[in-house]
Amino acid sequence: MRWGVEQRLEFIDFRLLWEGGINRADIMAAFGVSVPQASKDLSLYEEKAPGNLQYDKREKRYFPSAAFRPRFLKPEADRYLAQLRSVSDDIVPVDETWLSDMPEADSMPIPHRSVDADVLRTLLKCIRQKHSIEVCYQSMNAERPEPTWRRITPHAFGHDGLRWHVRAFCHIDEKFKDFILSRCLDTRNEGEPGASPDDDIFWQEIFEVVLSPNPKLSKSQRDVIAKDYNMDGHRVVVPIRKALLYYFQKRLRLDGISALDGPHETPVIIENHEAFACALAEATS
Repeated sequence: MRWGVEQRLEFIDFRLLWEGGINRADIMAAFGVSVPQASKDLSLYEEKAPGNLQYDKREKRYFPSAAFRPRFLKPEADRYLAQLRSVSDDIVPVDETWLSDMPEADSMPIPHRSVDADVLRTLLKCIRQKHSIEVCYQSMNAERPEPTWRRITPHAFGHDGLRWHVRAFCHIDEKFKDFILSRCLDTRNEGEPGASPDDDIFWQEIFEVVLSPNPKLSKSQRDVIAKDYNMDGHRVVVPIRKALLYYFQKRLRLDGISALDGPHETPVIIENHEAFACALAEATS
């Protein structure tokens, strides 16, 4: 099948699975096709997924049958929730998703980090062309209270769950570091690179963090945490770039655990904690 046709069949599956029904107008609105084409798509769907559709003449709408099974997509909750969150966060308008009959939803607001589009465009260009660039950067270092120009060789971007940073070789400190994008105020003077991306061993190397439920929880609580984190045998292996271990630890609140914290505050622990601590120390030194 052509890609466009397959996309529309997948859309039919999506609406039947998550919104409980579909009609020709839904396909026409989402893809800008004609009435005959939308009818063809529904007929083709019935041919490829026999027994999945049930037509209601009164409502002039197709509903999933009792034997319905998605034929063109996997029933992944993450995919639906990702679209729901994108709309809730005002990242994507609802008409650019496959959602229509949305439940009321919201997400915790996070203050917006303002990234200069021209700075981002220049950094992207330097990564593609393997150039260095001078960046006017506002550090939080007490020794650099004012913005300073510093030459960096960028090669990647990272996100810690709250903000973006550019991974780059710092020509002043002569090592690879993270520079928060919103604190990159301006750029100038492209030049020769100071290092190759292959030299950034902590970005290239992967560390496997082994997580398991906190043993201080009750058995039923440990069981639900194992299910919550999609664990197999009460453990899950999470491969992470060594350069991102610090952010992973912060994000899952695995650092600075107080003796006063109950196990419900820290439902997962790092099984290979000693190896993790060594890898983290190396990557942040």
